Amino acid sequence: MKLLISDANILIDMEEGGLIEAMFKLPETFAVPNVLFMEELVEHHPELPGHGLQVLELGELAVADTYRLRQQYRRPSLNDLFAMALAKQEACPLLTGDMNLRETAVQENVELRGTLWLIERMVAEDIITVEQAAEAYERMRAASRRLPWTEVAKQLKQFGNKIR
Repeated sequence: MKLLISDANILIDMEEGGLIEAMFKLPETFAVPNVLFMEELVEHHPELPGHGLQVLELGELAVADTYRLRQQYRRPSLNDLFAMALAKQEACPLLTGDMNLRETAVQENVELRGTLWLIERMVAEDIITVEQAAEAYERMRAASRRLPWTEVAKQLKQFGNKIR
């Protein structure tokens, strides 16, 4: 199974879309840095490890890398930089929808994935239907999630074309 490191943003998108359980049915393994889990997720989402979310520690080099990144990039939050440092430590993709973190990850040559990719994977793996994907996106929109809505529309149109 491929490991993917997530920031809180992706998990909140999945929660708002009602797709947390579906996400953890994918063959990928999802993880977050322990500090991010404790500071951003444990209070409102303590059930996530029970679904399969791994909470991983950063090694000394990754912590040092985070603070180097902090000096170089001011826009992503420190916890987002911890997620990126963990993705670098584990040599795996980073899941994020946060534009500041995405820009930083591109500069640091970190492989990126996002909410649209996750939903595409769930549809491709027959975990959710196209209709469920559309409903999830509507819930995310109603919750004011910041997604590239033009790209969402294109994706849903492509899904529709594939099932005809």
